Amino acid sequence: MLRLTSPATVVTLAALTALGPLATDMYLPAMPAMAAALDTGPDQVQLTLSLYMAGFAAAQLFCGPFSDRFGRKPVMIFGFSLFLVASLLCAFAPSIEWLLAGRFLQALGGATGPVLGRAAVRDIYGPIEAGRILSYMASTMSLAPALAPIVGAGLLVFFGWQSIFVLLAFYAAAMLPLLILALPETLPPERRQSIHPQAILANFRRLLGQRTFMGYTLTNAAAFSGLFAYLSGSSFVLIEFLGVSPFQYGLFFSLIVAGFFVGTLLSGRYSHRLGRERLVGLATLVCAAGGCLMAALALSGVFAAWAVVGPHVLFMVGVGVLMPQTMSGALAPNPHCAGAASSLFGFLQMTIAAVVGGAVAQLHDGTSLTMAIVVALGGLLAVASFLGLVRPAERAMALQQTQEL
Repeated sequence: MLRLTSPATVVTLAALTALGPLATDMYLPAMPAMAAALDTGPDQVQLTLSLYMAGFAAAQLFCGPFSDRFGRKPVMIFGFSLFLVASLLCAFAPSIEWLLAGRFLQALGGATGPVLGRAAVRDIYGPIEAGRILSYMASTMSLAPALAPIVGAGLLVFFGWQSIFVLLAFYAAAMLPLLILALPETLPPERRQSIHPQAILANFRRLLGQRTFMGYTLTNAAAFSGLFAYLSGSSFVLIEFLGVSPFQYGLFFSLIVAGFFVGTLLSGRYSHRLGRERLVGLATLVCAAGGCLMAALALSGVFAAWAVVGPHVLFMVGVGVLMPQTMSGALAPNPHCAGAASSLFGFLQMTIAAVVGGAVAQLHDGTSLTMAIVVALGGLLAVASFLGLVRPAERAMALQQTQEL
């Protein structure tokens, strides 16, 4: 059994959390091929991504509170088992309807990794150090989305799109023994919460009324919506509209992840020096700059791979800084219900992203214009959420602490 504060525990939590990006990113290069194989349109295949996010969001409302009652470990074991079965259903789906059902079930199980990984870090490291640890976890975890599209493209070429979901099933199967035999339980019995509906709803109501929690959550959700707009539309824009190969798409996606990786390193390095609030504020400006640049190029009629990928790399540097800091900021004031806070945080993030992904699919005009405008709006809304909610909340908290001293 690993020690709670050992580096191996952090790496294990990162590997468990990586299930989320693997399930979304690995099959992106195969989406056009899946549409052809299942005799359906791009909008239906894009719906597999939005439906996954919707299921992911719904599952978080339950897995967090249940983990506050029974512990992080048993809920994750159940979730990974469900993900394994659902991945096999996706692999052998005979129609788009079966694939949609499999993706929804995948989401229900896959939500436990990211949600409870975050909660476990908050259990172990507390409100201040959690931001730094989450940043380094994100750096470690960024290998997953960097390699996932390349691996997915290779599997598509040599074995067909179904092999991608078989590999996801194998990943979940490999994680289960690690969960059962090596990972310690991070939530002590004295901090367990009731799962009575009234207690859960009371926690959710209190969190929704907490300006700090909502500020960091909505700032995160806005930036994540810009990221998800790219995930939802980029394969059709780059492969079908701009004519890049699935393998080239995987390489371009690696550049996107490299931007995220740089952002997470900057987030961890400057977490103590600049502080959470300043880092998040700077990150939102970077996201807005990248998104607005992509939209300006598209509006000017510049349709090329570099005009899509380049600005989004910049956007992702901001996302890499922002994501771990907003997660930490939302969970910091809520140690007694970290699971519920992580659940609601993820629910709002994924619900907004699912709506955005559906909009991108429905409004796709065959070019990069719709996607670029939505990415820009995500960056601008992140700035607005920071200025309107996070900064006033942090200022009020600092003033209260000063008065108490």
